[in-house]
Amino acid sequence: MAALKFLMADTVAIIGPQTSGMAHVLSHLANEVHVPLLSFTALDPTLTPLQYPYFVQTAPSDQFQMTAIADMISYYGWREVVAIFSDDDPGRNGVTILGDKLAERRCKLSYKAVLPPDTTATPSFINSQLVKIKSMESRIIVLHTFAKTGLLVFDLAQKQEMMAKGYVWIATTWLSTVLDSVPLPSNTSNSILGVLTLRPHTPQSLKKQAFISRWKHLSNGSIGLNPYGLYAYDSVWTIAQALKLFFDQKGRVSFSNKNLTSKGKENLDLGALSVFDGGKQLLDNILRINMTGLTGPIQFGSDRSPPHPSYEIINVIATGFRSIGYWSNYSGLSVITPEKLQLKPANRSISNQHLKPVIWPGNTIEMPRGWVFPNNGRQLRIGVPNRVSYRAIVSQINASSAVQGYCIEIFRAAIKLLPYAVHYKFVLFGDGKNNPSYYDLVNMINLDVM
Repeated sequence: MAALKFLMADTVAIIGPQTSGMAHVLSHLANEVHVPLLSFTALDPTLTPLQYPYFVQTAPSDQFQMTAIADMISYYGWREVVAIFSDDDPGRNGVTILGDKLAERRCKLSYKAVLPPDTTATPSFINSQLVKIKSMESRIIVLHTFAKTGLLVFDLAQKQEMMAKGYVWIATTWLSTVLDSVPLPSNTSNSILGVLTLRPHTPQSLKKQAFISRWKHLSNGSIGLNPYGLYAYDSVWTIAQALKLFFDQKGRVSFSNKNLTSKGKENLDLGALSVFDGGKQLLDNILRINMTGLTGPIQFGSDRSPPHPSYEIINVIATGFRSIGYWSNYSGLSVITPEKLQLKPANRSISNQHLKPVIWPGNTIEMPRGWVFPNNGRQLRIGVPNRVSYRAIVSQINASSAVQGYCIEIFRAAIKLLPYAVHYKFVLFGDGKNNPSYYDLVNMINLDVM
């Protein structure tokens, strides 16, 4: 409603809205009245210039962070992924892009867990989805939602023992925004240990450092500054520079009343709205902007995306969080900042993709395999002869169910080389006084009595 009031008050440009769902609605009106609509948080990949020519995303579209996540999953050699997302436009469309990007890398989404919108997601519903996921094979989980729901998911996942060794959690930029903005309670911090998240990367500069210093002074340290705050600041300056150029071009702010009607299914009375006569000229000026802001170079390509979108990859640890590398659409995964790599020829070869070591859930540096047999599945049973001779090859340990020996060590080494976890148990056969018969073992297997 606030945006509609602005459009009815002879407005020439709008910064916003905050959500992609609202951007879809307002962009139709912006098209009709020729008012540029700039948003640094409505990053749904389907908000394209073909359908919404007056809508401009001043921060990287979610298409790029989904590409970054797909590259991360491929880098670690995982093949199946579970996505948990909110049932709204950015959630659905973001996960659709993720599925496409994974397919390009011969990976796939094995399950999609849909949550109600942020304000209506209940603990009981989230819990039911987590129970389903826990019974599945994949242990790679991408969480694409908003802060309130996302933190609740992690809290409930910890109670379900799904933040333990073997699991991988990748959160989209909502989590890094929370980490940058407000201190978290200790119980919340504990529930996200080992999680990976993406943060929009903005190059270091004197201008950026000076602004951060001013922000700390103005806010009195009450709230941190996340990258989207920097994109907000640059969005204001983008409009200011475009308007300056507009007036330098002798442009005039004038409006024409037209009998506008809705082209959608719902009939809207748009008679109170006026068309900004200079809207196309101002939009062209915005799209031709070429300057340096707090977030780095500000300009727009044919897809109206900031040049060389990139992300920092964050690992949440006990003392806070640490950077393990970067992703950019120019160079892929690297431990070197994207702006340095842009000075060299692009190299997306597999051998040139690097990230620093990760502390995974369960406080381990051992990379999870990403896949296990479900808890309700049958274990692989290994028949072990309880021999009298050749005990160095295989033998029982002190009349227990444990076994040891050369063959046992070879088997365990081979299991470790598999790209997924295998639940197994050793089953002794024979009385330990006589070497057991191989034919007896085969007969026991056929009778399924082992």
